[in-house]
Parts: sequence; C-alpha cells; structure tokens
Amino acid sequence: MSGTQPSDPSRAAASFLDRLTGSFLENVGGRRVGGPLDELAKRRFLFLTGKGGVGKTTVSAALGLALAARGKRVLIVMPHTKERLSAVLGTKPIGPDVAQVADGLWAVNVEPERALAEYGHMVIKVRAVSNAVFGNEYIKSFLRAVPGLYEWSMLGKAWFHTTEVDEDGRNQYDVVIFDAPATGHGLDMLRVPKVILDVAPPGVLRRDAERAVALFRDPTKSGILVVTLPEEMPVTETIELVHAIEKDLGMPVLRVVVNGVMAPLFTDAERASLLAHPELLTLEAATRAEHDRDAAAVAGARRALRETVQRDSLRRLLHSLDEPAIVLPHLFDEASTKEGSQALAAVLGAPEIAGR
Repeated sequence: MSGTQPSDPSRAAASFLDRLTGSFLENVGGRRVGGPLDELAKRRFLFLTGKGGVGKTTVSAALGLALAARGKRVLIVMPHTKERLSAVLGTKPIGPDVAQVADGLWAVNVEPERALAEYGHMVIKVRAVSNAVFGNEYIKSFLRAVPGLYEWSMLGKAWFHTTEVDEDGRNQYDVVIFDAPATGHGLDMLRVPKVILDVAPPGVLRRDAERAVALFRDPTKSGILVVTLPEEMPVTETIELVHAIEKDLGMPVLRVVVNGVMAPLFTDAERASLLAHPELLTLEAATRAEHDRDAAAVAGARRALRETVQRDSLRRLLHSLDEPAIVLPHLFDEASTKEGSQALAAVLGAPEIAGR
C-alpha cells in the first residue's frame, strides 16, 4: 500500500485483496480465505517469531490493534529488545512498566533482572527480603550464569500476564502477544520451560513452568505465528523453523504470516519479456537510467525481477508447508508508521484476506 492507495484502511485492505485475486494467488497456491481474527481472538497467548528483519514487530502491532478493535484487551510483550513498537504505533518509548499505547492495547519491554526480582517477590512475599536477595551483586552474577533463567524471566513474565485478573475476577488481558526474538533465539526461548521441567526440583518454579507449558501446548488457548517475507532466504529459514517447532516443541503453528507482498504489476508473459534483457538489471544500467530515456525500462525490469522472486518464494513456501497462511501487503510511504500499522490491522480484520 502506498500514499496513492485509498486513505481509509478498510478500503485499502479491500483494494489490496482485489489486486491479488486471480491468477497470481492461484499460481502460488493461495486463494481468498476468511479473516483470521475470529480464531486468533480465542487464544490467550500468541507467540510471534521469524527471521530478523521480516517485520515481526510491525505485525505484532497490527495484530494488537486489530484484536483491540474487536473489543479485546491486548498486551504486547517484548523480551528486552531494541524497542521499535513505539515507532510503529506512534507512541512514547515503551519501557519495563506496562503502559497503555492505544484503546484496548498495552505494551511492555521486559528487563530480565527486574522480571526476576518481581518473580522473587511473588515467591518470597516479603519485599525487604526479596530486595536484599535480588539486589545482591553476587546473587545477580550467579543468576546470569544459570542457563535459560533470563529467558524464562521474560517468557515467564509474558505467561504470568495471562493469569492476571482484575478486581472483578476477569482476565486483566484477553490476549498476550509475545514479540519474540529472531528465529534461533525465539526457538531457544520456547525450549526453556521444558528444560526447567527436566531439571528443576518440585517447587514454585517447576509448578509455574508446568502451567506455562500446558498453556503453550494447548492449541485452543495458544499458538505460534511465524512471520516471513516473500524472499528466498527468509522462506528457507521459515520452512526450517516450522519443521523444528513441530518436531522439537509440540506447539501449534497457527499461521504463517507472509509480510511485504506487492500486488503484481505484470503478467508472467510481461515479466519474462522484461527479464529477457539482463543488461537492464546491471548496476551500470541503474546508474545510467538516472539521466537516460531508458529509466522506465530499467525500473520495469527490476520490478519484474522482484515480482518473479516474490512469486517463486511464495510458491515454494506454500507448497512446502501445510499450515494456514496470511498474506500482508508491502508498505511504501506508510512503512514503520502508525498509519501503516492501522492499514495492516485493517487487512487482518477484514472478512476475507489473501492466504491459504
């Protein structure tokens, strides 16, 4: 979607779907499908992961906005990351305290040492004693050396927020979205609760890990969304990641989210015609085109190449995996902005979307 698209997010979502419908979606193994929000809104915990740079945080923001628009109270949890969520939501920077960032939407960027101290206070009960223990530098050094403990402090905090209730006994948050680290670290983080079950003695830590694992493995209450781009390397890594989740974790992958898909300008025949002139794709051609009448031909060839890579990558992804898929539009002028997040939220909230 670009600045030339309809300004109303709902109209823009419909426009994107119309431009994808037909031979393009059919050629890659996709089609029009019902919107995912009815299903995703039933979950208590959604874990978003994927290769770095695929737009995970943007998708988390859009999903949070879309669910909040359905009347859900949503919390987005970030695990001590370089914070970008505020940029795509147009808010103040988000820190370690839960803060409201939109109607029905809250966010927090977890600091592991602080999360451990909060957890310790819940266990020890007496804040003075808890502060003395978790404020001790020697104990802090020991805790840093315990494998998986910092990861659990962040994932466990996200899980804990699914258990919170308000003064009326209702869930404090209907849905918790965990904007996980990039592929490798995200997968390792998901393994941590199982590691705790394997090594921890009976007690509070083991009890909470058991409860978290039960939630994460329940396909009616939890699920993983794997975010990718329609490009060769992200698709390869996504296929490997989904297979690893299925093999190692026994956790449900609810959707593969293909972010940044451009509605094609050319037919297959037109792309083939443009790509029959490889000289248009050289760096020299691009430099020369800045002051040359061939600028349109060079731009067309480059767009044709990108569309070809997109088509082939999408086809390979959908043919390699059985999981349902969501296709989200590439953002031009609105990339990494509040307006862009609202546009993607409208796509996710539409009755019909592109996917499989």
